[in-house]
Amino acid sequence: MSESTYPADTFGPPPVPIPIPASAPVLSVGPVVLRAPGRAVDLEVRVSAPVTGNDLPVVLLSHGQGPSNHLSSLRGCAPLADFWAAHGFVVIQPTHLSSTTLRLDPDTPGAPLYWRSRAEDMTYILDRLDTIEAAAPQLPGRLDRGRVAVAGYSMGGHTASLLLGARLTDPQDGTEVDLTEPRIKAGVLLAAPGRGGDALSTFATENLSFLSTTDFSTMRTPTLVVAGDKDTSPHLTVVGPDWHTDPYFLSPGPKSMLTLFDAEHGLGGIAGYDVAETTDESPERVAAVQRLTWAYLRTELYPGDPAWQTAHNALAADHHPLGRVESK
Repeated sequence: MSESTYPADTFGPPPVPIPIPASAPVLSVGPVVLRAPGRAVDLEVRVSAPVTGNDLPVVLLSHGQGPSNHLSSLRGCAPLADFWAAHGFVVIQPTHLSSTTLRLDPDTPGAPLYWRSRAEDMTYILDRLDTIEAAAPQLPGRLDRGRVAVAGYSMGGHTASLLLGARLTDPQDGTEVDLTEPRIKAGVLLAAPGRGGDALSTFATENLSFLSTTDFSTMRTPTLVVAGDKDTSPHLTVVGPDWHTDPYFLSPGPKSMLTLFDAEHGLGGIAGYDVAETTDESPERVAAVQRLTWAYLRTELYPGDPAWQTAHNALAADHHPLGRVESK
């Protein structure tokens, strides 16, 4: 298990004048191994937290999939994990069974994307916060278990949506699947999959049948949907960028949506630092996502905190070129 402490005040000037607290150094420990009988392998997580502060809220962060070897693991989405941890959150990142780092036998039950196991990983983590807390130096006694959020990027967005209340029909046995996690109070979906049916590509219909019956009408937990208006995802959908807005339009409120102008699936590069698979690299866009998601989570977990309204107003001023926010 490795651990590191690094300064977290080097995120660059904000593209949107959103006030945030001063960043703190971050302690990051991983892998923390959670014994998981019945799972193909034990569950490994990384936990990152500011070195100062108490009663810290928790964000569970679910990685996506992609061609890179290590982004689909506890090492993924570092630009978000680092920022959130530097500004007051404890961020817990699992390595799901779908991770390319595990190289599991393709005949392992649930392969290749392990959609159910991914969501179950998050509940498993919440059941074992004491173990995780004890494994991280300087962390014991500092978690606020009553303030928990989930965030997910791409396939991780599908994982997060199930925990937030979305449902689907299991393609194996035809049963409705409800994996809602009531301990989760808010969510952030980043470039998440949309509806099924005729919105799916032929490839997705034939190979990812669990996407065919996604139902967002039961996703009632407050959620911020982040979508790029150039995120066409042709391997998954035939309807273009609008597909990634489905979790907002097809779910009941309260919901908010951040539409990023000219953003493709990488949303500027949130999957990792300087990764080759980011087709729309933009430090300014990443900085906006960092600050706006932080502000949303801050307000949802601390009702009455003005962070989200302040961020919304800053983006709306002068029709900011990075994107727009709408809410319902």
